[in-house]
Amino acid sequence: MHASTFEYIQPTDGQKADMEEVRRAVKAYADVLEGVVPEGPDKTYLLRKLREVSMWANIAITRNPDGSPRS
Repeated sequence: MHASTFEYIQPTDGQKADMEEVRRAVKAYADVLEGVVPEGPDKTYLLRKLREVSMWANIAITRNPDGSPRS
């Protein structure tokens, strides 16, 4: 693990724009899922995993493959 693994990385302006684009796409997908997937534990799990994937996308935007901060 990189030394900064558990530290906050301040995203650059470009990274912030990329994160916003990902958030919009995830929100649009979540809206579709909300409309077509029946209520129940599977839907809950699905939406929680989508939220997790969205968070990992932010990490991938701000870090290099070795875990070091991307500048």
